[in-house]
Parts: sequence; C-alpha cells; structure tokens
Amino acid sequence: MTFVVHATAPGSAARTATLTTPHGAAETPMFMPVGTRGTVPTQTVAQLTELGRPMLLANTYHLLVRPGIEVFERLGGLHRWMGWTGPILTDSGGFQIYSLPHSRAMGEDGASFRSYLDGTTLLLTPESSIAMQRAIGADVMMVLDQCIPATSSHAQAKAAMDLTHRWARRSLRARGDGPQKLFAIVQGAVFEDLRRASAADLTGLGRFDGYAIGGLAVGEAQAVREDITELTISLLPVDRPRYLMGVGTPLDLLEGVHRGVDMFDCIIPTAWAKQGVVFTSQGKIDLARAVHALSPERLDDACPCDACALYTRSYLHHLIKCKEPLGWQLLAFHNLRFYAQLMSEMRAQIRAGTFAAFHAAQRQRLALTDAANPPGPAPKQRAPRRAVLGSFGVHTSVHGFSSIQHLPSGEVMHSVNHPDREAEQVYVEQSASIAQALTASRPLVIWDVGLGAGHNAMALMRALDRAPDHAPIALTSFELDLDAFRLALSQPPQFPHLWHAGPHALARDRVYRRANLSWTLCEGDFLAAFTAHAPPDVIFYDPFSSQVDTTPWSLASFRALFAHLAGPTELLTFTSSTAVRSSMLAAGFHVASGVRTGPRSETTIALKRGADDGFAGHRLLGRDWLERRARSPARFGVDVAADQHAEIERLITGHAQFAPA
Repeated sequence: MTFVVHATAPGSAARTATLTTPHGAAETPMFMPVGTRGTVPTQTVAQLTELGRPMLLANTYHLLVRPGIEVFERLGGLHRWMGWTGPILTDSGGFQIYSLPHSRAMGEDGASFRSYLDGTTLLLTPESSIAMQRAIGADVMMVLDQCIPATSSHAQAKAAMDLTHRWARRSLRARGDGPQKLFAIVQGAVFEDLRRASAADLTGLGRFDGYAIGGLAVGEAQAVREDITELTISLLPVDRPRYLMGVGTPLDLLEGVHRGVDMFDCIIPTAWAKQGVVFTSQGKIDLARAVHALSPERLDDACPCDACALYTRSYLHHLIKCKEPLGWQLLAFHNLRFYAQLMSEMRAQIRAGTFAAFHAAQRQRLALTDAANPPGPAPKQRAPRRAVLGSFGVHTSVHGFSSIQHLPSGEVMHSVNHPDREAEQVYVEQSASIAQALTASRPLVIWDVGLGAGHNAMALMRALDRAPDHAPIALTSFELDLDAFRLALSQPPQFPHLWHAGPHALARDRVYRRANLSWTLCEGDFLAAFTAHAPPDVIFYDPFSSQVDTTPWSLASFRALFAHLAGPTELLTFTSSTAVRSSMLAAGFHVASGVRTGPRSETTIALKRGADDGFAGHRLLGRDWLERRARSPARFGVDVAADQHAEIERLITGHAQFAPA
C-alpha cells in the first residue's frame, strides 16, 4: 500500500491523495460504504462498482459470529467469497465493545461476547481480531480498541485509552510481517489532553500505516466533535491516511474534509434510506412524510439514478410506507451515489484550489432540511412534549440538570458541565477586575454578550450577593433573541438560578436596580449596538459558537470591539479555538489561557492591556502555543481570505506577548 498526497487546499486543511492497495487505488478524501456482514444492505456488486469501486468496510465481529473464520480460511477470503474486486477495510470489532455493553464482559485480555445466534461465548482479543482480519483478506486492518460514550468521565476515558494503547502494541505483534496494512486508533473521548497523549503514544511507535480517530459520533455535540477532530488531525503525520470512524452526514463529511480527514465510513446512507430519508442537491428529504403522498415531482432533478429518473416522490413514498424492499434498494443507492458524488466534487475543488469557497457555500446547502423541499403545505405537527419557545427548547442532561437547546442547530448551551458552575468558573471567578470590585470601591462596567438563559449574569449576581459592600456595578446584557431567556423564566423547576427578582424585572422592565447595581437589557444585534454603550471593564463573551454564527468570532468583529475599548479590559469566553485566538491576537488583544470546562482543557481570556492593569495573574499564551498553531489546519479566522494570510501571520508572530523576555 502506498499513500501519496497530491494537493492541499488554500485556506483549509482539506487535501487529496491516492491510496493504492493490492485491490486497486482509491482517491481521497473518500467515503467507504459499510458492508458489515460482507454485503452493503440491498446493493449488488454491480451497483457498488457503478459508484467507482469504492473501498468497502466490513466488520470483524459480525463475520466472526457468522459465517466464522473457517469459511474465509477455506474459501480464500472475503473478496472471492462476495465477488468483490475492490479494496476492503475491516473494523476490528471495537465498536461492538461500545455498542453491546450488556452482551459482553471486558478484561485486559479482550472482550467476551455471547453470540446472538446460539449463546456461545466468543473472546475477541487483539490477536484473534487480527487473525480474523487476515483470514478475511482485508487490505487495511484496524487495531482492537475500546470506545466509550462521550459522557464518560476523564478517568474512564483515560483507562480506556491506556487499554487501547496496550492492545495496539499487541495488534502490531500479531500482524507481524504480513502484507496487510494496519491502522492505529486515537482515543481519548472528548478530552483534549487525552487526545494529545493518545496521538503522541501511537505515532511514537512509528509502525502504523495510517491513523484513525475513534470515539466520536457517540453522543457528543457536533461542535465538540469538530474541535476534537481538528485537534487530533494536527497531531498526526501528514504522510499517512487519516480516518474519522463512524461519521456521518454529508455536512459531517464536508467539515471533516475541511479539517484534513481522508477517509470516512457510516451506515447513514443505507440505514436512513430504509426509513425514507434521502440526501439531495436541495437538502435532506423525508419521503415518509404524508406531504409526499400525492407529489408528482422527481426526487432530485440533478441525479440520474433510477430513483430520480424513473419514479415520482409519490411512488417512492408508497414503497417506504409499505416497507417494500425495492424502496430501500432505490433510496440506498441514491444516497450512496450522493455521497460518492459529494466526495468527487470535494476532490475536484481541492485540486482546483477553490475548496474554501466551496466549503462555505456547501455548509448552507447541506444543512437544508425537508421543510425546504416538499411540495404543498407541511402537515400539522403534534404539540411538542418538551417545553419549546420559538427556536429554543429545554434540554435535560444525562447528569440531571436542564439547559437551553437551539433547535435549528442542535447546539446546547452548557451541555456537559452544570451551567451554574461553568458560568461561575469561566466568567466570574477568573476575572481580576471582578475580584477587585467585590472588595474595593472602583466602579465596574460589565457587558454580558449572549444573555441566553441568564446563567452568566446570575453567576455574577450570586457573587455580588455574597459581598454586599461591593463597588458600583453597571451590567448590560446583550441578546438578539430573548426566547431562550423567556423560556427559562417560564420553567422555574428546571432553572432555579432564576429564582431571583432581578431576571424577572429585567424581562418586564428591561432594567433592574438595587444598591450599587444597575442591570440593563439591550435587545438586538450586539455588533450593531455596542458602540452606543460605555466601554466595559469586563466582557462575558458567550454568543453562539462559530459553528452556528460565525460573525461574532470574526477578525473584523474583534477589531471593531478592540477599537471601542477605552482602557484595560478582560474578555472571558468559553472557546479555545485556534482560529478565534488568532483573530483576537491580530485585532490587538493579548490572549491568555483560561480554566478548563467540560471537554475543553482550556478556555480563553482576551485582554486589552494598560498600565497597572492588574492582569499579571493571567497566563498568556507563549511561543509553545505558536508552535502548536503552526501545525493547526484551521489557524485563521472565518473572514480571513487567503491573500491576507501573510499579513495576519506577521501580526500574530510579531505580537508583543511573544517577544523574548
């Protein structure tokens, strides 16, 4: 097997390469259809060949259960057995360790499974997994790993990672000098420090032919998945394939390629097709909806497959509602073709040097949902069971606390840590200015950017309640859409932090006053309104993440904000994004690392420095961060064009905070 990188896209980490195997070459970035049991559901070999003879994924565990290793040893491997001449990659069975927790027992040696066929016990070890994959004849084999849920603790994630590393060494020994190639799997759940440790350990061995990113798409938020992917890619060798396991939707593939991923697999194209969900040039469509029952329209005018060329949406709707196998077959091929075409388009855009613009446009198109596609009026919806107001709903964490979810994007505000404690740690306890105001008389102006459900403002309120002799505080909360705040106010059992006169007065009167405190509300676009307000001493910067709203995180926004600030200022925010920190530095801020929160090992503090500003306690980013930034695939802000990279690079590397002491 050889892997040759041909081009990397300007303004992106996206790259195109050729992965050559004994069963043919595969162009990357590529998507691998999932043939768990030696067949891609409903698809013939001829149909798969029509997709361009992609690399297929088969599952070691399921093929071990049935038909068993003897079949492959006697009949010459999976290629001959299923009549497939293209390349094959085999999963090691590690995902079944995650997905079948009640049917297996874990130990240092491996995982014991009870067969779903006859109840016999099967022991899957690194050695037996490699033996099975060699019998299958896979072109690419995976080491056995332990994947755990995204909600696992740091200690659980570290234990699973350490076990994965020990199993990886055993897999290498079991592979020996065989011709089949072996990929390692970087684990560490959603913890940045563990991902760094895992990548360092596995790449340090220097004996793997490629590296996979495992343990994602198992319950974490999309923004967290993208951050962990970007971080891990930056730690892997550039001359080896990078494989993001089990991901995902077309939008997931686009974002993964943008961050430098070469290989993907997922059951979504075929599994969702069985339910009637298809991807089109106009977005995702759910053909099971009644609105399609009388539709004479074609599924997608831009697609020549049989589902689109021969049948109406009405007929396809009928097949899905009747559970006719023909419907599943037609829609599964359509989805697989859509994925193949998307990957082909991305490779072409990378080669042409235009991927960055393509990525920006496709993010909008691929995010379209069924509501934008079906003819006629949408069917009446049942009243939602959970509390909803406008674009927001109440989300209950597995840890028992409630927070607000932005329904169109799926983003949950404070999804991992308890929102009250996270607000205290990130936005109140870190601030040197607030600490001084609690015990001194110097007045303080504070901006709360992104009121949301009021957690950050109420964290400040609790701190002030504990220090009744605090300095005069002028707090202004900025919010574009107050529905999240109103929803939280309407659900007092779920949001006890609002059991206070302040937020209710703010919602009613737009102002709340008491001794030494004035809290006002500014409704509307923060970036359009902030110049009319007195410059702050402290900013709680908590708008939606850049995955939902890029503008607040742009270089232009930080430059405008920096220009408005009059004196020493602390800006505290939840992100540790390299691109955001780069924009802050280019805008003139000094940038320091903040406390850990949830899956993020750091948050960020941006400072406008001044004489005797009292900020000496903040730990500024050093030259070691510059070195890590140089390896990042996304180190420029969302609004920085390729022809501006040299100028921004000069501003950042020449920033005063990186000058030798």
